[in-house]
Amino acid sequence: MTTTTGRPADHGTLPATAPEERSPAAVLMHPVRRVTQLLLGLVGFGVATAMMLYSGQGAMPWAVLDQGIVDRTGLAYGWVVLGIGLLVMLAWIPLRQRPGVGTIANIIVISLVIDPALWVLERLLPTPGLPAGIGLALGGIVLLGVSTAAYVGARFGPGPRDGLMTGLVQQTGWPVWLVKTGIEVGVVLLGVLLGGTFGWATVVFAFGVGPVVQVSARWLAPSGLTGRH
Repeated sequence: MTTTTGRPADHGTLPATAPEERSPAAVLMHPVRRVTQLLLGLVGFGVATAMMLYSGQGAMPWAVLDQGIVDRTGLAYGWVVLGIGLLVMLAWIPLRQRPGVGTIANIIVISLVIDPALWVLERLLPTPGLPAGIGLALGGIVLLGVSTAAYVGARFGPGPRDGLMTGLVQQTGWPVWLVKTGIEVGVVLLGVLLGGTFGWATVVFAFGVGPVVQVSARWLAPSGLTGRH
């Protein structure tokens, strides 16, 4: 008797197409939100810098340098911040960094905000005591972290100091932490030599602002702080 047997299906030969691995899609921000977030972030950054400066408890590393130059020259903080920002941008040229709209806005807006913010603080707290100084310093650190997440999350280009760091990392191949630490230690030492204020708030800023930025980025940088918009 002749029987016809069907060949069992070859389950070892499956379609070559495997399920596509999906990476999280970038969250696009509305242009109005991006511009608003950029400007508010930069204004907040300037106010936070003024708060730390006026606290007398120690400033952020770059502000220590700014303060030292102000003490030596008698110039307004805004002019010093503007000048330092432009000088740092000149260092971008050999590092092959390209400024964005946010880079220019960073220099201009923060420079314009610091002196008026200091003026307001002087009127509100003519002689701040230790409790007020501590509150200003801690509040400044928190506000600065939130403001950093806001303007970086808007993705209009890095600030001049951020671009200096990333440029050096790209050119040298050194790790980010080493380059960032080296830059900030260097500017703090130079600032202290010029008469800038180094205090406990400078140290707290160094260790505390990063976590504030990271938490704030959940709402202010929907695509993350390092991905593309």
